[in-house]
Amino acid sequence: MHPIFRTLRRLLASCLIAGAAMLALPATAAPAADLPGKGVQVLPLKSSIAEETFQTLLVVKALEKLGYDVQPIREVDYPAAHIALANGDATFMANHWNPLHADYYKNAGGDARLYRKGVYSANAAQGYLIDKNTADAYHITNLEQLKDPDIARLFDADGDGTADLTGCTPGWGCEAAIEHQLTAYELRDTVTHKQGSYSALMADTIARYQAGKPILYYTWTPYWVSNVLKPGQDVVWLQVPFSALPGEQGDTDTELPNGKNYGFIANNQQIVANKAWTDQNPAAARLFEVMRLDVADINGENYLMSQGQNKPADIERHVDVWIKFHQAIFDDWIAQAMAAARR
Repeated sequence: MHPIFRTLRRLLASCLIAGAAMLALPATAAPAADLPGKGVQVLPLKSSIAEETFQTLLVVKALEKLGYDVQPIREVDYPAAHIALANGDATFMANHWNPLHADYYKNAGGDARLYRKGVYSANAAQGYLIDKNTADAYHITNLEQLKDPDIARLFDADGDGTADLTGCTPGWGCEAAIEHQLTAYELRDTVTHKQGSYSALMADTIARYQAGKPILYYTWTPYWVSNVLKPGQDVVWLQVPFSALPGEQGDTDTELPNGKNYGFIANNQQIVANKAWTDQNPAAARLFEVMRLDVADINGENYLMSQGQNKPADIERHVDVWIKFHQAIFDDWIAQAMAAARR
């Protein structure tokens, strides 16, 4: 277990036991008149994925430290969010996946209308997994093996004779990659891409696993699923026969240096903002560029959410705990942003 994850769990548990709603932060703010964000309104966006609130709220806290008037976070699907940002109808989104969202970024106007510098969280993985018991029993290592109807039927949950792949919610970007790959790997006749509410579909998938039944699903990290279904222990990643991604990612080679290919490359999560706004707000632009958040920290917080600590007050407490134990890092972000405003 990552030490940050242990710290989060231990500290949050102690807060709950003590009945503390929040950890106090040092009062080191500059006078309001000196803050670069005074009088400037900010509208943050996020997708419907509740677990993205942690990353978004951390950016909100930093912006508020700079004096910005941050409005409540609004939920918008990724394609619409990129367009809203480009049009100036919103200010920033903390969960742009690069290159997964490359088409959304390009279609919204790209660098001419959007600001995207720095890497907020690196090495986000994604791909296909099955339960280890079935993988071992039938020697399944590659998604292409599901072209065999007998192999595919092992994962048939609804009795239609095809494998049921717990997939990706429309509008997230990953659904386009999955759809493209099902065609490229000639799996249309044997695999059904189950879409809808991802959390509800995964709840059913986990229940099937706990009942000893085979499972086939898509997921990504950072996310809580891999804390429940542990790769290498409960489930295994499947390789794919060759690289195949849609649109702007079409030329991407997903093969790793060791020759293995899981169908996706590691993504970077970046903060994307309206470019005209960041041009007028160099402090915020610099903040967006320098903020960094470890994947393990996101995983740990998301797991706490999956265990019931998922109310707004819980997530805000998680963010305050993170800041408390990374105060020097947080203060450095603010210092760099303040310096950019004085140039």
